[in-house]
Amino acid sequence: MLNEKKQPRGMIIVISAPSGAGKTTLVELLRKDFPDIYRSVSCTTRSERKGEAHGKDYIFVSDEKFKKMVENNEFAEWAEVHGNMYGTPKAALEESLAKGKDVLLDIDVQGAEKIRELYPNALFIFIMPPSIETLRKRLLSRQTENKDSLEIRLKQAVNEMRYHSSYNYTIVNEDLKKAELELKSIIKKEKKKSLL
Repeated sequence: MLNEKKQPRGMIIVISAPSGAGKTTLVELLRKDFPDIYRSVSCTTRSERKGEAHGKDYIFVSDEKFKKMVENNEFAEWAEVHGNMYGTPKAALEESLAKGKDVLLDIDVQGAEKIRELYPNALFIFIMPPSIETLRKRLLSRQTENKDSLEIRLKQAVNEMRYHSSYNYTIVNEDLKKAELELKSIIKKEKKKSLL
């Protein structure tokens, strides 16, 4: 009888950052270079923004549906952020890991803490803005925030940045190309380690 080589489990890559730090852009660039990484699509109760697609960017659900999913223990992690609920569906995550696929979770610090409890060997990367002033300018340039929501997001950002030391790596996104290369380098290094 031949010994069947067991499929190695995939690696979970958690990337967190305050709004406006450039996380979404860096995640998209990373996925171009690592197309085999499965990007977990979060469920959310927030409204769909212009340019977003259901099932690609987020799975948009009602408050009632989200509550039912929480009751049924369908999330690996979930949290309330800026008055909306976000959650990582557990089934798709586990299915990808079992197939040996690496899974990218683009989640906030609350979600990262919950993932750390379930998957302590996950890779945690924090994207930091160069300064709060730079973050303010980036958020203003988006033109998606009114004055009140901008101040809320900035206060939240200061709070979130306190968690960066609990991550394996922190990348300061001052220069996008440099931050992209640093992120790719980290993934390559950690992939090599996981194969040893």
